Amino acid sequence: MTVPYTLTRLGVVMTPEPGNSLESEGVLNPASGHTPDGRLYLLPRLVAPGNVSRVGLASVVLTDGVPTGVEREGVVLAPDEGWERGLNNAGVEDPRVTWIPSLGKHVMTYVAYGPLGPKPALAVSEDLRTWTRLGPLHFEYQASLDTDLNLFPNKDTVFFPEPVPGPDGTPCYSMLHRPMWDLGWFREGEGVHLPAGVTDDRPGIWVSFVPVSEVERDLRNLVHLRSHTLVAMSEFAFEELKIGAGPAPLRVPEGWLVIHHGVTGEQPQGFDPTTQKVSYAAGALLLDPLDVTRVLDRTAEPILVPETEEERIGTVGNVVFPTAIEEVDGVHYVFYGMADAKIGVARLDRLT
Repeated sequence: MTVPYTLTRLGVVMTPEPGNSLESEGVLNPASGHTPDGRLYLLPRLVAPGNVSRVGLASVVLTDGVPTGVEREGVVLAPDEGWERGLNNAGVEDPRVTWIPSLGKHVMTYVAYGPLGPKPALAVSEDLRTWTRLGPLHFEYQASLDTDLNLFPNKDTVFFPEPVPGPDGTPCYSMLHRPMWDLGWFREGEGVHLPAGVTDDRPGIWVSFVPVSEVERDLRNLVHLRSHTLVAMSEFAFEELKIGAGPAPLRVPEGWLVIHHGVTGEQPQGFDPTTQKVSYAAGALLLDPLDVTRVLDRTAEPILVPETEEERIGTVGNVVFPTAIEEVDGVHYVFYGMADAKIGVARLDRLT
């Protein structure tokens, strides 16, 4: 099996609005969704001075069915909760939104940049405008890993759009995520703590589950994840430093298509993106629909690399960072961050 999909860039859809202080440091890494009336929206990360991020809402302008721009409708999530702020930092960052029909809700995973660094969190909405926080994600203790996943920073979290079989075959809601094992940023000299059975300290893609029955009993159980399993590690040259999931997995004839990012270059410790000398490219994985912990195939070469000026020059140069995928008139479009400063769009094409 091969991965018969690629991305074809179409252009820029959103740039910082002149004079808008909420966007003066960039607009990037959007989530997406359709409102009940069928209109397509982006939920971009808006970065204000001091690297303070908020989640905005912007309707997508279509020209002959193709996304070409946006119309802003304000901010829908800001770092208003104490756990989303530190003394010297704050932010709700990099939202991913999955519409889950069986719940009748949009499920947003995002990064809360609080006192202990980046931690994943969850909010839900029926209309993309009003969001209810369910709080920080909680990874249930798993003795076989010999560690507590809640100790670690975690990013690139995104839910599958429908229930999948859990490890024991039980229908589960499932979430991809990307733990980071180096605790030296938080406690000097602490260094890397790897889970049992993991020998590579580079951040990779994991999956965790919560039974459908528990979520049906109480929606708040969606934050209580279990059965944590490593899905994929860096394998190819364009993924040398790390990999992470992008948009919500897309069901295709071959399985679950996961568009991910791979990173190469030099990455100093800490979370200041401006210190990084890296390149972010997009690749693709296919996961087994009967066992989403199993990779059926993956791209050895990237399907989108930084080439245009907008992708090469910005807050962090040489970055394409896909985070959202939506269908318009039978065509899938992928929205992605460009150099941590702007938002681009590419068409998902199936190779014949």
